[in-house]
Amino acid sequence: MGKMMKGFAMLGIGRVGWIEKEVPKCGPLDAIVRPLAIAICTSDVHTVYEGAIGDRHNMILGHEGCGEIVEVGSEVKDFKPGDRVLVPAITPDWNSLEAQAGYSMHSGGMLAGWKFSNFKDGVFSEFFHVNDADGNLALIPEGMSIEEACILSDMVPTGFHAVELADVQFGDTVLVIGIGAVGLMSVAGATLRGASRIIAVGTRPVCVNAAKGYGATDFISYRDGKIEDQVMALTGGKGVDRVCIAGGDVNTFEAAIKSLKPGGRIGNVNYLGSGDYVNIPRAEWGCGMGHKQILTGLMPGGRLRMEKLSSLVASGRLDVKPEITHVFHGWEHCAEALELMRDKPKDLIKPIVIPD
Repeated sequence: MGKMMKGFAMLGIGRVGWIEKEVPKCGPLDAIVRPLAIAICTSDVHTVYEGAIGDRHNMILGHEGCGEIVEVGSEVKDFKPGDRVLVPAITPDWNSLEAQAGYSMHSGGMLAGWKFSNFKDGVFSEFFHVNDADGNLALIPEGMSIEEACILSDMVPTGFHAVELADVQFGDTVLVIGIGAVGLMSVAGATLRGASRIIAVGTRPVCVNAAKGYGATDFISYRDGKIEDQVMALTGGKGVDRVCIAGGDVNTFEAAIKSLKPGGRIGNVNYLGSGDYVNIPRAEWGCGMGHKQILTGLMPGGRLRMEKLSSLVASGRLDVKPEITHVFHGWEHCAEALELMRDKPKDLIKPIVIPD
């Protein structure tokens, strides 16, 4: 037996708890990291309570965090024990054919760049393993808090990826569906890209206030009627140039298509945890000929992306602090933080746990 560690794990669908496992072994290209802070994601909720990726037993949860390196492999060149590092939620194998084709997040198969709490144990443990350390880790910039570093793990790169997929341009009118932690970063990304009008769909006051700060100009509540009807009323019947989907379900694409101009583009980063098919309205899609494009994607990981996005925070161009509404000290709060993310009370955007 090797050295043992504790981890907060999915015991089965709907069940979580603490387990003991061996500390992961470090390969020649890899790193072992001690978490400094971890964050709960809605994807963890889908995984545990909906069985979205299937039944998992004794799998340590979590893919959002930052940490301190405790061990590196013999072939790691740019990192050493003691380095404080950003850890992206997606850690591709950079020598794969998929990475060479430009889709590193699918290295080894569809969505296989998402390894933490999917194909291997996640980051909610005393130690965790990072493959291809030189390609996937990045140093935490001087002066950045560990809470901010957590948000850079997933929320920023995922929210920004919706903006990239939608190809937001200067002067565009953009609809952002869902303004939780990811959608707020889509609002911020669309603002940085030069959108002139950003219509946000969301109801919780804390999220609405944050979205205003990030550049949203108009707000829609699904409780007030169909999203597409409200969009058309706001735009004089023209619709929007781009749609970023960061929330909802398999039916959300219907509202997105109906809200979109011909030639417009949808960028979806929402994790569809249930349902068998996505609903696309035939007529509003131009009977398949409306040039209404739908692009979906798992956010890119990797060191370069982490360095670029962290530079936005370090330079003051992006403030992620409004995302952080709950901070807990001590591993014992993991279950509480997970339940908060499941229940989403009115004052919640993102819970972070600092192990101490």
